[in-house]
Amino acid sequence: MSSSLQKFRRKALAKPGVKDAYEALDDEFAFLDEILKARAESGLTQAEVAERVGTTQSAIARLESAASTHSPSIATLQRYAKALGYKLELRLVKEQRPTRRSRGRAAKAMARP
Repeated sequence: MSSSLQKFRRKALAKPGVKDAYEALDDEFAFLDEILKARAESGLTQAEVAERVGTTQSAIARLESAASTHSPSIATLQRYAKALGYKLELRLVKEQRPTRRSRGRAAKAMARP
């Protein structure tokens, strides 16, 4: 990352609410990164994937875009994955939130000199 981009990022993340909004998108960007890596590894262009899926190149571009407001269906994601030679796997993962007990221990630990 360039120095000016790093400075901008640091400054932006210091603003109230920006860091929370940035972190809220973390899972979405991680997923987008996964699908882009999968397509790169497959060696296919968006047009080639579109042909295999039975859609247009622009629809694949929207699917791969972070700016898109479209939420593709699970069936669409399955067809996309299959076109690349992958299988889509969805999981629900319990969030790791501190319990009352662990929050109390953390507060005590921070209060120690």
